[in-house]
Amino acid sequence: MNNTSEQKRTIAVVTGARADYGLLVPLLQAIDNEPTMELHLWVTGMHLAEQFGGSINDIIADRFFIAEKIDMLLASDTPEAIAKSIGVGVLGFAQAYARSCPDILVGLGDRFELFAAVQAALPFKIPVAHISGGETTQGAIDESIRHSITKLSHLHFVATECYAKRVIQMGEEPWRVHVTGDPGLDNVATMTFLGEAELEKRIGMPLSPRPIICTFHPVTLEHERTGHQINELLAALRATGHPVLFTYPNADTAAKVIIDAIENYVASNADARIVKSLGRVAYCSLMKQAIAMVGNSSSGLLEAASFELPAVNVGTRQQGRLSNRNVVHSECEKEAIANAIRIATSQEFRSGIRGLRNIYGDGHASERILEVLKNVRLDRKLIMKCFYDIALPEESFTS
Repeated sequence: MNNTSEQKRTIAVVTGARADYGLLVPLLQAIDNEPTMELHLWVTGMHLAEQFGGSINDIIADRFFIAEKIDMLLASDTPEAIAKSIGVGVLGFAQAYARSCPDILVGLGDRFELFAAVQAALPFKIPVAHISGGETTQGAIDESIRHSITKLSHLHFVATECYAKRVIQMGEEPWRVHVTGDPGLDNVATMTFLGEAELEKRIGMPLSPRPIICTFHPVTLEHERTGHQINELLAALRATGHPVLFTYPNADTAAKVIIDAIENYVASNADARIVKSLGRVAYCSLMKQAIAMVGNSSSGLLEAASFELPAVNVGTRQQGRLSNRNVVHSECEKEAIANAIRIATSQEFRSGIRGLRNIYGDGHASERILEVLKNVRLDRKLIMKCFYDIALPEESFTS
């Protein structure tokens, strides 16, 4: 790892879960290899929770320097517990910033752990660089969190021109907004994937017949219906008869309802398994081998296309997000999901997505982000934000 130097620009990157960490790895490697920068990884959230797989071990194995561990998750998944966890996180990050302020704070996505980190950074005048702004996920509180982080951030690295326009529409000055693509796609082309035997050992099930990957997160704006939703999904999976590899949901409201239902399904279905955390390489290796991805994970919309993997997006969690043509959208009802799985796993559909170009990037996002982080002036102009007004017809204004 890089040695400490006063001349180096300190870049602190926040990661709160296996999902954002996997997408950040190419950027972390780029920062760590940049002679003018010093990477500090600030680890929080699900990484520090054994019940979600203790994925901090993946970070340790990757040998990135962990500058801070901010333990903020309460051992509950109620709305009160989530709100309290945000508060604990703000306190924890405030204490960390008091010990050491980075030159730039970087975070990806829309999780409440990052929300806590960015709130605490505000009075310290730490420039915040946000990745994946402008996207929409209308079924989750993440929608509001993402846009709140946008307004608290000073630099924006977005995946598409459409998302750039949304960020500017929110009053962010165009010079702050950079269309980079999604960094999670950067190492897909160069990754060394696990062989079939090693992957089968890792997931504890054969790859023939090819399994479905299923990840279903709580739809946090509909958390009262979580039990019904996961039961409908499991009934559809049972009806289609495919083997299934489940991954754990996020630490959101009602996550335990999903975990318990899946555990019961796995206990009564010999061709189903559940894993808490696969790690990035094993997860991508599985995407190369699976017959389809089913659930409501952003992976189905963002990454699956790079593997020409059909994806069934269930329910409203990802509603509003741009999707590649490998995605089949379905309401969260048994028959609708089962029909969508049949379409996605058909030879006709799979043949139709061969050669698919992923709209979320070309594999060079980290290079573009690094260039901005390296050269942006850390001055008053960066910190003092001005609201950028989009010209509107005169009749749109009222006195």
